[in-house]
Amino acid sequence: MAPLFIGGALSAEDPEASRIAFFEKKIRPILVENCYTCHSAETKPSGGLRVDDRQGLLLGGNSGSAIVAGDPAASLLLQRIQHADAKKVMPKEGDKLTAAQVADLSTWIQQGAAWPRERVPASLTRAKPEFEALKKSHWALQPLKNPKAPAVKDASWAETEVDRFIEARLEEKNLVPVADADRVTWIRRVTYDLTGLPPTPEEISTFISDTTPEAAAHLVDRLLESPAFGERWGRHWLDVARYGESTGPSRNIPYPHAWKYRDYVIDAVNRDVPLDRFIQEQVAGDLLPAASEAERNRLLTATGFLALGVKDVNQRFKVRFIMDNVDEQIDAVTRSVLGLTVNCARCHDHKFDPIPMADYYALAGIFTSTDNAAGVRNKMGGGGLDYYDPVNLIRLASKIAPPPEAKVKELEAKVAEAKTAFEEIRGTPEGLKKDADGRPVQRGYRTRFESLQSDLLELTDPAARGHAVHGVRDAQAIADTEIRIRGEAERLGPTVKRGFLSAVEVPGSPKINPSQSGRLELAQWLTSAQNPLTARVAVNRVWQHLFGDGLVTTVDNFGLNGDKPSHPELLDFLAQQFIREGWSTKKLVRSLALSRAYRLGSEAPKNHHEVDPANRLVWRHSPRRLSAEEMRDSILAASGRLKSRPEIFAVTKLRMVEMRDNGPEAAGIHTAADQGLQRSVYLPLLRVVIPKSLEAFDPVEQTLVSGQRSTTTVPTQALYLMNSSFVRQQSLALAERLLSQKAESVQARIRQAYLLTLGREPSTSEITRAEAFLLEYADAYTPTAAPALVAKAESAPEIAATETTAVITPANSDDVDRTEAKVTETIVEPTTAEAAAWMSFTQALYASAEFRFVR
Repeated sequence: MAPLFIGGALSAEDPEASRIAFFEKKIRPILVENCYTCHSAETKPSGGLRVDDRQGLLLGGNSGSAIVAGDPAASLLLQRIQHADAKKVMPKEGDKLTAAQVADLSTWIQQGAAWPRERVPASLTRAKPEFEALKKSHWALQPLKNPKAPAVKDASWAETEVDRFIEARLEEKNLVPVADADRVTWIRRVTYDLTGLPPTPEEISTFISDTTPEAAAHLVDRLLESPAFGERWGRHWLDVARYGESTGPSRNIPYPHAWKYRDYVIDAVNRDVPLDRFIQEQVAGDLLPAASEAERNRLLTATGFLALGVKDVNQRFKVRFIMDNVDEQIDAVTRSVLGLTVNCARCHDHKFDPIPMADYYALAGIFTSTDNAAGVRNKMGGGGLDYYDPVNLIRLASKIAPPPEAKVKELEAKVAEAKTAFEEIRGTPEGLKKDADGRPVQRGYRTRFESLQSDLLELTDPAARGHAVHGVRDAQAIADTEIRIRGEAERLGPTVKRGFLSAVEVPGSPKINPSQSGRLELAQWLTSAQNPLTARVAVNRVWQHLFGDGLVTTVDNFGLNGDKPSHPELLDFLAQQFIREGWSTKKLVRSLALSRAYRLGSEAPKNHHEVDPANRLVWRHSPRRLSAEEMRDSILAASGRLKSRPEIFAVTKLRMVEMRDNGPEAAGIHTAADQGLQRSVYLPLLRVVIPKSLEAFDPVEQTLVSGQRSTTTVPTQALYLMNSSFVRQQSLALAERLLSQKAESVQARIRQAYLLTLGREPSTSEITRAEAFLLEYADAYTPTAAPALVAKAESAPEIAATETTAVITPANSDDVDRTEAKVTETIVEPTTAEAAAWMSFTQALYASAEFRFVR
């Protein structure tokens, strides 16, 4: 293979040319003839090592870097080809390398391990000429303006400056906003929007009775201070952060410490950590100063934002695994904070936005200089604990009591014994015989060895004992990185200096510290008040959560293919106000929730709908369907059984071994989710394994930044609400709650049922129909054998529970031990015809369209 270089041919006197010629003449033949059979792209690289690629040699395999450029003595490659142990010397087959070949390899490494580069066009590092024009013309890339609220013809309607922006646009189209929503509708709306929960009957009554001008403000302030606000609005950020508790589909490895990042987010939202600081903590928390050990742990946990993405641990090439993870991090940061699809420039200049390929790799250098310490590694076709890398986790700053020395020694002896037994029988005729289950006998030996190995790890590894998080840290090797030709990890182009996007001009941008990754400066650049995108994107997301659609409907894409703002001046007004008020999300939410625009009713006059069918001009409040979490939480709240954060999370009990999507371990997670009474934000959220109680209602896609969920209204949702075991169970609990009020009349119980489920009083005709239904149902009711439904052990006394045992087996059942988990199954059968009637009635209320929508 002839050497290729960037630019013109090098002279014979050029040292680099001589080193490349030496490589081609002396070194490549050694590697091809002696190493490629086991360590190249054409094979499943033994030990994870590739020698047909310089990056593969530098990164190394399972044992670490194969070469250290400039230091032959530290290079594992040379150590292994000269090893005294015949079992460890390389190559394994054929003759050992000659002394001359070893000397050539040593010389090559000493001189920097030269490797041919591909010829690439000089234009690769130059931005397209049209990019300059786009930077000057695209609205989202222009500096924030300071618009003033416009004058309006009808000064009586607007109550805030936000209202004046809305009214001015409506007047342009000769549209008049609809009437305000009634107070019952408004308290249900604002309570759901701020807490994700329905208002209680008592809260509704208190608000209706309070006729003071400050009633709405007092209610909003109370909701903002509720812990439920952080759970609701923390969930919004978790959608953006593509939060998941496992790596994803290829080999689904749990992230057992991910819940700590989720709790960090909820706590930060409740404490109203300024958004600029919130972003800085997640991008560079490990590089920020901390005043205490607790604060240091909090900042380390925050970096889980960069670590908890999807990972293809089944990728056989380490360099590709690394670059794929870098790409995922770039996408998470830029799409969530800037609303730009920067990762489109991985393989070529962005097709639409002014983002050259060089800018992508300027950011990539920041992340290749960062360890993605998620606790997993790549291996094609691994089993057991192969994918778990305990060293590659972030250890928390906490004192851990050492494990009992006697127990450690006992387990170590067992592990050694089991390993010897497995190695002795492995591959022998005896080991390949079939056992009673039809499996090779040697698998039992392997199962015992890996089970004991796992037990030892859990005893001795601080990470396995919970004193760790998934996060990031600066890598030992800090360096700029090369452009990858066509995005292929092994095809290296010119090196690009670490930096930020040239399309986004931020005056006073910090210079990257050459001794650090650059994440700290990236975080500062992202959150600068001079950055034209960050505040715009943030306030647009808040507007969407309160009004249904963003002022820019494509909340994750502010590029040329995204939408244009319906109210550009209002967007900049809100962004500037947001920055002035200290990047406070709570202050922004409060100001919008108390605006006249937010108080509008949801009526849709024909003329208005014809002029503006999408309600972009905000002439009414657009109804929205409850999210999956709100649906489940509302049902639990109505039954009186909703609890908050559990003490123990089911996912923490899973080892970091592959979990099959439809395997028994997934079934165990489903059981934990469906049995649990906690808020839905605390449910197990492993990728692909969606809790059944959320599945029908468009839960978030956990693979990408998702600032906007898809929302459907389909018959299967009503069918779920009428037939699912979860809803039947909670309907019976609600029925018993209503019937426990012995002194109440039937009509009073019907009113209570409506208030608990729909947030309003029933009409006279609804009460009449409900009474008739309850009477007829009770008269016709005949107890039958009900289906087995899942319930918690603390179910009401009227419900009889029977315990069964479910075996939950990790995916590679031959590789790890089988573990048992108790599952409580409940036969749901109301003890009286009256309870049965009320259960059916409340379940019908849940299945109604009114329950599913907020107006």
